[in-house]
Amino acid sequence: MHTQLPVTARLAWWGTTWLRGSVSPDDLLDAVIGDDVTHTVLGRPGGLLTTLGELRAGGATAFAASFPVEGDATGLGGPPGFTTSAIDRGEAVVVEGSGLGLVPHPVGPTVEWELAPARRGAVPDVGEADRTLRATLLHSAEALAALDVARWRPEVADRLMDLRRGEPVEAPNGVPPRCAALATRGLAALGIADLALEDHGGAITASEMQRRRDALLPLHRAGRHALTAACSPAGWPPD
Repeated sequence: MHTQLPVTARLAWWGTTWLRGSVSPDDLLDAVIGDDVTHTVLGRPGGLLTTLGELRAGGATAFAASFPVEGDATGLGGPPGFTTSAIDRGEAVVVEGSGLGLVPHPVGPTVEWELAPARRGAVPDVGEADRTLRATLLHSAEALAALDVARWRPEVADRLMDLRRGEPVEAPNGVPPRCAALATRGLAALGIADLALEDHGGAITASEMQRRRDALLPLHRAGRHALTAACSPAGWPPD
């Protein structure tokens, strides 16, 4: 379930606002590490903050997160090795201005970041992602109601009803409120889709199972794209 920002989203938000002077290094590290013991970068001395400082000195201008899956690498422009690693993990950060990117690999209570050449790809702008998510939420809710979601997954129905009352995710100074709100809705959409796709509940035919997937996969895609847009500083609207 998606109840908090993924680690790459936290790096995108706190890392970018750190580069722009809105948050301190300690705030950056606390936000990214969260409840983990520590974060390291594979093959590089020092901790995560040391590498981020080197990236800043080398010309980094922003950190932009993406949430790719097989067949949809929105936000990533290659090379293939980086894209494959990002898809395997389901998330990655491109360090704009550096030609590099970071992929997180959880190892027990720690995270090891893989640093490799990377390029940013095209992403939907915040307004487009917001409109698409809202339309998809409506369509998916109608489709799931027609499939009697309240019977086979009552908690999904509850989440759909409570969508507008969700707690906003925490964002640092410098992240536009519109992006924080979009990330909140994107995470809620991902949580609903993940929960409903955990099993097929009371499905009795292959046709019904496919109809449920057809209703939920667009919601998962719209949620990922919303989160990618919210974590793409180049497209942030004025605060």
